[in-house]
Amino acid sequence: MTEPAIPVTPLPPTSGGAQWLATARCGTAFDVISTPGLFGRQVLERLWSAGPGRGPVAAHRGRLLVFAQPGTAARLPALLRWEEWNRGARLIPPLLCHGVGDVVTVPDGRTAANGQWLVAPQSRHPWLPGPEMLLWACVRAARDGSRRGPEPAIFADDRRGANVYDVSRRR
Repeated sequence: MTEPAIPVTPLPPTSGGAQWLATARCGTAFDVISTPGLFGRQVLERLWSAGPGRGPVAAHRGRLLVFAQPGTAARLPALLRWEEWNRGARLIPPLLCHGVGDVVTVPDGRTAANGQWLVAPQSRHPWLPGPEMLLWACVRAARDGSRRGPEPAIFADDRRGANVYDVSRRR
């Protein structure tokens, strides 16, 4: 499966973006939705191809940190439950929602230890997606991912008695 074309060259925040980061607090100026890496890339592809802008996004420890409008951390889980996407088949992987009272480490731009920016803040008022837009992107990414169909067989003929292990998936 090919990954969506998302920029991976980290760019530092502009002076306006750095000022926003210095004064902004999680839960008041922004919320952060942390997604597993591949699912997050699929969500961003939906947001960026059909959405009105590109807000700040960071990569940290295999997860993508999507900066969102304040209140999204509280509202998005409720919207996902209402859409019933986290029941049964669990098409949407667990999202970590950081809002009021949470502390989020943002990339410092100097080292990769704190992660790196995929899209750094470029102004004092960056575009941030709201909960409804993130719900839309999550649902579409999950639907597209579930339509891939069954995994292809390792062998052309069916060898049911063979000891074959799929090492492409990590647990």
